Amino acid sequence: MFVLTFLLMMSNFVCRQVIVGVFPFLKVQWTLTDAQLGSLASIVALTVGLMTLPISLLVDRWSRVKSIAAMAVVWSLATVACGFAGSYSQLLALRGVIGIGEAGYGSAGSAILSHVFPESRRSSVIGGFLAAALFGSVVGVVLGGVLATHLSWQGALIVVGIPGLLLAALYPLVVRDYATVALLKPDSANHTGRKMRLVDALKELFGSPAMCFTYLGSGLQVLVQSTLIAWLPSYLNRFYGLTPDRAAIKAAMVVLLGGVGMFCGGYLADHASRKNYRRRLQLPALYALGSFILLTTAFSLPPGSKQFFLIALGGFVVSGHVGAAVAVIAGVTHPGLRTTALATQVLASNLIGLAPGPFIVGTLSDAFGLRSAMAIIPLASVGAAIFFQLGSRHLPTDVVFSAARQPH
Repeated sequence: MFVLTFLLMMSNFVCRQVIVGVFPFLKVQWTLTDAQLGSLASIVALTVGLMTLPISLLVDRWSRVKSIAAMAVVWSLATVACGFAGSYSQLLALRGVIGIGEAGYGSAGSAILSHVFPESRRSSVIGGFLAAALFGSVVGVVLGGVLATHLSWQGALIVVGIPGLLLAALYPLVVRDYATVALLKPDSANHTGRKMRLVDALKELFGSPAMCFTYLGSGLQVLVQSTLIAWLPSYLNRFYGLTPDRAAIKAAMVVLLGGVGMFCGGYLADHASRKNYRRRLQLPALYALGSFILLTTAFSLPPGSKQFFLIALGGFVVSGHVGAAVAVIAGVTHPGLRTTALATQVLASNLIGLAPGPFIVGTLSDAFGLRSAMAIIPLASVGAAIFFQLGSRHLPTDVVFSAARQPH
């Protein structure tokens, strides 16, 4: 179950990030601006952000396994269709369809894993699962650059869409769903509880200060992470003089380090929070500050080995918050709304970080140059650190309160 869920997350992000590897080819063929290129990356995250909540509500009440298979079919077919786009507007629209398919997958997969694995291992497991997003980004960026160089950018998009269709067919045959949990709110006068109203559901999603601060902190940190993934291949192409395929491979090394950092960050959060649960958000605050220092310093240096070393370290640290953040949200949420709560976190990450990040850098690049744009963006990590620290102050109380009101 974990392997298939992991591989589908990889397929998800291969289809999302392959476009980054073909940026240089699109810029030349269609004479696109950096803002237009950034929009091709941002449109997927924007669509995911807008659709993830309603889709996840349906997933919570229907079937996580069947929903996951259906979503994989949509994002895979849309990626294949992108290879047949004849204009920028067609490609942009099809990229939006990819986002519709991907909306809800991360939260549905996290919900299944949160149900199967115990809370004491949840940060590590979910961190490992979500690290597939960065490993998928690595594969997507590399395949985009290499296949576009040796075939065409159209061929690259067609090829990477096929594996998701195979995994979508296999998933329902192997993975078993868990029973949908009734939305009951414990009632002191009634041991079985009463049916949860809309206002009760909204309190579950937004009534916890720790959860709300985690939404905000994750969104700002993802903004930095997404811009590094989206624009590092182009940066290496322009400032290091690398060909698109070599730039994609070198950028993929940084993204791969981010996947390792995501798993390590979740493991450290699990270990450190055994005696003091607040550390589950205090460590992400430290990761955010570390990424700000490393990346700001890196892009203030001239291109070269020292700069790339600091960029790689920044890539390792910038993703460390993910497993702990998702585990916190899963831990303070009613199990019947867990997918929806995790989707709310995805919503925040997409609307605050993934959607605007690449576009903002593209716009700043058109005005001031790509190097200056990459140096400005890490400031968002300072805000992320503040929100994670604020959330940690409420975390012990929220966990106790949540455990008392959830059905067992």
